[in-house]
Amino acid sequence: MLTATKRETVPGVNAIRYVESSALTAAVLEDDAAARAAIQTPGQRATSALTIAETNRAVLRARLAGRITAAEYQAVLLTLQKFARRCHIVSVTEAILRRAGRPFPLEPIRTLDAIHLATAEALSDSPELVIIVTRDLRIRENAVALGHPVE
Repeated sequence: MLTATKRETVPGVNAIRYVESSALTAAVLEDDAAARAAIQTPGQRATSALTIAETNRAVLRARLAGRITAAEYQAVLLTLQKFARRCHIVSVTEAILRRAGRPFPLEPIRTLDAIHLATAEALSDSPELVIIVTRDLRIRENAVALGHPVE
């Protein structure tokens, strides 16, 4: 697990796609082709450990609510494991939590959204090098205001 305790890019990478929970959930549960394509675009991917937990919870809720079958549930879990193996997972550190507690350009913003934005910020001093893949409007608007490209 990659721990971002200071702002730095992943070594040897020009641009990083930060995959936020709403995009990953849309790709695996809602068959969102655009989200899936953005996530599968060649290059370096990073996400928060929070994304893995949030997406696993969404998949579990879908199974318990009967939205997906047991076989679909198992297939989605395998897809998430594959994603996690091919992605830098950033721990939710004290530094990220401190940043999440400070204001963002467009408030109010929910705590978990602030953690995602703080995690993306921790990946690079140059926001233009961290592409945010999201389906969440609040994250999208704040990411743009912070200088991140958004998909």
